[in-house]
Amino acid sequence: MNMDWTHFTPWASLSGGLLLGVASALFILLNGRILGISGILGGLLPAKTDDASWRITFLLGLFVSPLVMKALAPSDFFHAPRIDANMTMVVVAGLMVGLGTRYGSGCTSGHGVCGLSRLSPRSMAATGLFMAAGFAIVFVIKHIL
Repeated sequence: MNMDWTHFTPWASLSGGLLLGVASALFILLNGRILGISGILGGLLPAKTDDASWRITFLLGLFVSPLVMKALAPSDFFHAPRIDANMTMVVVAGLMVGLGTRYGSGCTSGHGVCGLSRLSPRSMAATGLFMAAGFAIVFVIKHIL
């Protein structure tokens, strides 16, 4: 295995991780709610009128904030990610992630960021299973198929 040192971004990754940690801590401290994306989205289905506005605002922020960042940051700040898969594989992977979050009662952001920080045994098990499944799928795709 070779490390791609030209695209290795430890400081950007550390900054992003710190921002996620601070945001999830502030969200639970100020709102008493866990910052799990699937839970926030799932709360809209079926929609409850008493808390739909903050959920919709939060989800819109997820889509609008990269556009704002792209408008404000220098053009060489962003690099397009390289995905070694066709569109069918990307769609199937997305559906599998959605199915997994339903069966796992949450997504990686909810369990991995928020659940582990609260020392939730269920989140520890879920995160371990997420990671093991990811490792297994990458191994099968890279070495067996």
